Amino acid sequence: MASSTTSVVLLIIPLLVVSSFMVASAGNFNQDFKITWGDGRAKILNDGQLLTLSLDKASGSGFESTNEYLFGKIDMQLKLVAGNSAGTVTAYYLKSEGSTWDEIDFEFLGNLSGDPYILHTNIFSQGKGNREQQFYLWFDPTADFHTYSILWNPQRIVFSVDGTPIREFKNQESNGVPFLKSQAMRIHSSLWNADDWATRGGLVKSDWSAAPFTASYRNFNAEACIWSSGASSCSSTSANGDWLSQELDNTSQERMKWVQKNYMIYNYCADVKRFPQGLPVECSTS
Repeated sequence: MASSTTSVVLLIIPLLVVSSFMVASAGNFNQDFKITWGDGRAKILNDGQLLTLSLDKASGSGFESTNEYLFGKIDMQLKLVAGNSAGTVTAYYLKSEGSTWDEIDFEFLGNLSGDPYILHTNIFSQGKGNREQQFYLWFDPTADFHTYSILWNPQRIVFSVDGTPIREFKNQESNGVPFLKSQAMRIHSSLWNADDWATRGGLVKSDWSAAPFTASYRNFNAEACIWSSGASSCSSTSANGDWLSQELDNTSQERMKWVQKNYMIYNYCADVKRFPQGLPVECSTS
């Protein structure tokens, strides 16, 4: 079992608007999530402690959180499809509703046996994405459970793997970059067939003789502001939540740089051919 301990030092910075939190911890899949599609291919097991998604040639499957969140620190342990997972995508993300939605994405792109998974990340603000960063992982994500975390507070979004930050997206509204701060989002996850693009640009197709493909989930934990009926569970009179002002200390920044130097395989902020009119604003100011 992978450790979910984080080495990030929590720094407290006073917040003007949000200054409290509600903990939705020791998650139970029966209470915290609902299966949304798959016709029986998604299963909640072990009294709500384990959830599995499966994919066959007829259909994939998916689930979403019962709660919506407006800021939070979300942890989930996943064990990905083993063996020949080419063509499959396991998506784990936060997303709001509507045509100008916000979204924070982890997507795991399967590959042929022995070849590494690609961890694809993206951020949408007000319906605009195109902020992809992709990584290899420094372990086999199919051999055991590993913790994938999203820290989302008013100052930044941080993607972490087993407590190691891999990506940070800072609030740059002062430079005209919309930030994810006003739309509540649900947690979603799905396992689906994307063999038209997922593996080597669609050259490698899903091997249905290996189906069903299965991904497993456990140990969900959320320290978060729950949004319900137009109001947040966070109030100015409750206890302060460290994650609401958490930033990366020097050690964590060095760990993130190590990941990006050794395991990042695509960064939109380095793709000058894709943006001939100039890189996005956040790339030059980050």
